[in-house]
Amino acid sequence: MSQKRFRYFTVFAEMRTGSNFLEENINQFSDLQGYGELFNPHFIGGAKKEALLSMTLADRDDDPLQMIEAIIAADPDVTPGFRFFNDHDPRILKAALDDPTCGKVILTRNPLDSYVSRKIAGATGQWRLTNLKHQKTAKIDYDHAEFLAHLEATQNFQLLLLSALQSSGQTAFYISYDDIHSLDVLNGLARYLGSTSQAQHIDKKLKKQNPASLEDKVSNFDEMQECLKSVDFLNLNRTPNFEPRRGAGVPGFVAGAQSPLLFLPVAGGPVAEVVDWMAALDGTSTGDLKTGFNQKTLRTWRDENPGFQAFSVVRHPLERAHQAFCSHILSNSAPGFADQRKLILQKFPIPVPKGPDDPDWTKAAHKKAFIEFLKFIKASLAQQTGLRIAPVWASQSAILEAAAAIQIPALIFREAEVASGLALLSAQIGRPCPAVPTAPATGISLAEIYDQRLEALARDAYQRDYQQFGFGNWR
Repeated sequence: MSQKRFRYFTVFAEMRTGSNFLEENINQFSDLQGYGELFNPHFIGGAKKEALLSMTLADRDDDPLQMIEAIIAADPDVTPGFRFFNDHDPRILKAALDDPTCGKVILTRNPLDSYVSRKIAGATGQWRLTNLKHQKTAKIDYDHAEFLAHLEATQNFQLLLLSALQSSGQTAFYISYDDIHSLDVLNGLARYLGSTSQAQHIDKKLKKQNPASLEDKVSNFDEMQECLKSVDFLNLNRTPNFEPRRGAGVPGFVAGAQSPLLFLPVAGGPVAEVVDWMAALDGTSTGDLKTGFNQKTLRTWRDENPGFQAFSVVRHPLERAHQAFCSHILSNSAPGFADQRKLILQKFPIPVPKGPDDPDWTKAAHKKAFIEFLKFIKASLAQQTGLRIAPVWASQSAILEAAAAIQIPALIFREAEVASGLALLSAQIGRPCPAVPTAPATGISLAEIYDQRLEALARDAYQRDYQQFGFGNWR
């Protein structure tokens, strides 16, 4: 047996910070084992459990350190651990913080989000979600005094942890709620704890229960904003983003054949039309445009084109979702998407035509199916589906945020203003602006089925895109 880095580990967290989800994923590693809330005053490990490893609640309370020795002795090939909240046995808090053989993991979340989540769970009685069919929702009333007490307790606990670590010359692995869905971060945590294995995927059995914005979850949202003006560092208007961090997509960047222009495509947008325009601008074919970059060749191109303009084009979220619906769900011809489409149609009630000439595929049927697809997108972006998020319906803000790690677009045009935007680029490089091509219309158009319900569903799924790019209603 190899020497373990730590005898045991502790995840310091609070209720509704994602600690259940994190522990489920830690338990993927064969040489790590979380035992839940081992020192919760009401149970051992999990709700209603009153014994563990031959120790009862009374035994544990009489000698809590023996509980730690029991989990260590249970399997010498495993590094065991537990979750610890600020209302758990304080004797263990001091013992764990003072012990350098205890690996410290500190899980944090925006205190306002955890407060609201806890209130919703209390109202619905739902503390864990494994099946979306059983999802319960509720709007809660914000209580300022109650929140301030929660905030103070959270901050005091974090300061206590920080002070103890600094005073003893120790360090901890800090992880935020927004990072617990990152496979790279999870594997990094496992390495920190001394695991010799690596996970291949994130265990998504547990679903996010309340992925909506705060405005949708708090009945007196305006009052809450007014109360919290003095603590605006909480960023109340932030829309939750549960999408996994994306790669920058450098190989897909497109540079002009001669023009110093660099196009950062957003899947699901007017990519082909802009690429055709770039070729027309230089009087060449699309095959002469430069693409397939890596970071080294991109740096070389930038060095050779001082004063270049990097730009992107975003499409209205509702129109983009409809395009994805038509090209990837109604049609089975999207390259490399057949298996993903099959899974989506198996798991979600999205009807599709029986064939190209299905007489039952009316505008009403098309609209009904599109509504279900919009619901799927919302669940997908909140990572509630267990299926990968395809770039064609990933949020445009997430795609451009990833690209910006390598190249920040100096200009981002909405598709509705793309003609004037591309004319501006043409003028900047002193070339006449060719007409911007338009894609041919096929099938039932969005205009034929549009109503405010579709707009509301799209806004619900793509709140960040509507906010980041200033989109109003589609029409």
